[in-house]
Amino acid sequence: MVTNQTPTFTGYQKQVVALLAFLQFTVVLDFMILSPLGAILMPAMQITPAQFGAVVSAYAFSAGLSGLLAAGFADRYDRKSLLLFFYTGFLLGTLFCALAPSYELLLAARIVTGIFGGVIGSVSFAIITDLFPLEKRGRVMGVVQTAFASSQILGIPLGLFFANRWGWHAPFLMIVAVGVAMGVAIYVRLKPINNHLAEGRQGKAFQHLYNTLTTRRYVQAFSTTALLATGGFMMMPFSSAFTVNNLGIAIDRLPLVYMITGICAIITGPLVGKLSDTYGKFPIFVFGSVLSAVMVAIYTHLGVTPIGWVILVSALMFVGISSRMVPSQALVSAIPAPSSRGAFMSINSSLQQVSGGVASALAGMIVTETAGGKLEHFDVIGYVVIGAMAITLVQMYFISRQVHERH
Repeated sequence: MVTNQTPTFTGYQKQVVALLAFLQFTVVLDFMILSPLGAILMPAMQITPAQFGAVVSAYAFSAGLSGLLAAGFADRYDRKSLLLFFYTGFLLGTLFCALAPSYELLLAARIVTGIFGGVIGSVSFAIITDLFPLEKRGRVMGVVQTAFASSQILGIPLGLFFANRWGWHAPFLMIVAVGVAMGVAIYVRLKPINNHLAEGRQGKAFQHLYNTLTTRRYVQAFSTTALLATGGFMMMPFSSAFTVNNLGIAIDRLPLVYMITGICAIITGPLVGKLSDTYGKFPIFVFGSVLSAVMVAIYTHLGVTPIGWVILVSALMFVGISSRMVPSQALVSAIPAPSSRGAFMSINSSLQQVSGGVASALAGMIVTETAGGKLEHFDVIGYVVIGAMAITLVQMYFISRQVHERH
C-alpha cells in the first residue's frame, strides 16, 4: 500500500536514531573485529585454530543464551536504564578482552562480553518500536542497519591498523574509548522510556518468558526470524575463502571487494527503509527476496571471475539482502504488544544468534575443501539458502497480513 505523505521526524527522533545507529556500530564492530585479528592473535597468544574458533563462537552462544534469559525481565524496567546497564557490562567485557593475558581469560572475557552485548540489540529494537510508529519504522531500521556495513568498511580496517601498529589489544581499547563517549551521550540525550510500565507488572520473570514464548502469533514471528537468520548466515563464514580460492581474487584485493559492497549497503539501507515506508514493507521484501535468490544462484556457481564482476554480483546481493532484512524487521517489530515488547525482542535476538551459529555449522558440514584450497559443494549452500528464502517469503506474507489487520 502506498502512503500519500511520508511522516517527518522530530529533532529528538533524529537524535535517537543517530544514537542507536552509532551504538549498534560499536556492538557489531566488537563482534566482527575478532575474526580478522586471528592472524595476529594466534601467534601472539600461541593458541591453535580450534582454540581461536572457540573464542569467536563463545560470544555468539553466550549472547544467544543471555538474550533468552533476559527476556523475562526485559519489560519490567525503563528501557533507557536497561540499555545503559547492559552497555556498561558490554564495555567492561570488551576492556577485559583488551587486558586478557591468556587464552583462558580471553575466552572468559568474550563470554562476559556476549552476555551483555547479546541483549543490547533487542533493547534497541524495543526502543525503536516504542518511539516510532510503523509508518516511520522502515526508515529507522534502514539507518540502524547501516551499522553492519559501516563496521565492515570503516571499523574493521581502522581496527586492523591499530592492531598492526600497537598489537591485538588496541582495537578493543579503541572500542571501549568510543563506547564510553557513546554511553555518556545516551545518558545525557536519551529520555526515559517507560510507557510500557503503565500496563502493569508482568508477574514473575519465568511466567512472562513462558507467556511470550507460547503466544501463537509470536511463535510464527520467531520461526520466521530463525529461518531468515539461517539462510543469511550460511554463506558468510566461507565467502572470503570462496572469493579467493574459487573466484581467483587475490587476497590483497579482498578489502576492495568488501569496501565497495559495504558502501553500497550503507547507501541502500536508508533508501530501502524509505521505500518500505512509502510503498509497503511486504512488496519491498518480495523484491529483495527475488533479487537475493537470483544473485545467490549466480554467485555460488561462479568460477574464476574478473574482480569487476565479483564486485557487481556481491553488491547486488547485498542490496537484495538489505531489501529483505529492513522491511522484515519493521514488520516483525509490529507483532508484540507494548507490555511484552522487550521480552519478544530479546527472544527474537537470541534466536538470530543461535540460528546464525547453527547455519554456520550446517554450512561446515556441506562444504569440503580440495587439496588446492578450492571449496566444493558451495552451490549446494546456495540451493539451501534459496529454499529458505522461498519459505520465509510465505511466512512473511502471513505476518504482513496480521500486521495490517492489527494496525
